[in-house]
Amino acid sequence: MTWPELDRWIRGGGEAVLFPLGATEQHGPHLGCGMDSALAERLCGELAARTGVPALPTLPYTCSIGHSRRWPGTLALSPATLIALLCELGDWLHHAGIRRIFFVNCHVGNRAPLDCAIDTLRCRYDDLMLVGWNVGELGPELEAAFTADAGDWHANAAETSLMLALAPELVRPGELAGADDPDRTVGRVFRHPVNRTSLNGVTGRPSEATAAAGARLFERLCEALAARIRVGLEEAPPLPHSYFERI
Repeated sequence: MTWPELDRWIRGGGEAVLFPLGATEQHGPHLGCGMDSALAERLCGELAARTGVPALPTLPYTCSIGHSRRWPGTLALSPATLIALLCELGDWLHHAGIRRIFFVNCHVGNRAPLDCAIDTLRCRYDDLMLVGWNVGELGPELEAAFTADAGDWHANAAETSLMLALAPELVRPGELAGADDPDRTVGRVFRHPVNRTSLNGVTGRPSEATAAAGARLFERLCEALAARIRVGLEEAPPLPHSYFERI
């Protein structure tokens, strides 16, 4: 969209946007390093088509510090940098007239910084409503699909299936058979970076991935998120009280 098109859309009542968050990080020997960003872009593109809410450009560099420097391909921001980045972009969106932001997060490592950015922005603007959705945490059925082969999943059967269905150019089929690596986080007291939990950057069994399973999972993601977006477009705050006004 051009700026005049955006201006007309906002002045006509368009106040909501989808904000796709991806990542650029190693995804084992069988997946391209842009996998999370590819999913975010395709998912929000489909959601925009289904709901009429436009999608912002995908943010491809986010918080991947947990993947360490052991494997090339990871380009990470610190949590503080991602929080600041999201807040600055939120400032610009609010100034343009946006009042509802649906963050669609396709990388687990962004969860905490995203929550912090949302808290900061909603305390900064009384009339701005924000939500952050993590694709692997959209209800029991979808959580089960992502964690079927590993609780601390990464580059596993679910993610590989999604790419086989949506972006097969990012998959190296010849590497699938030997890519499986078990979840070594079960029963641990501490959280460990990926360099200490995986031999090849994978946690799970990508060898079990299929394009058909990926297509089914993508449709379930679209249905779950589209339903939430439609509700969010109509929602109002429970009470009208200002954040800044004392009793």
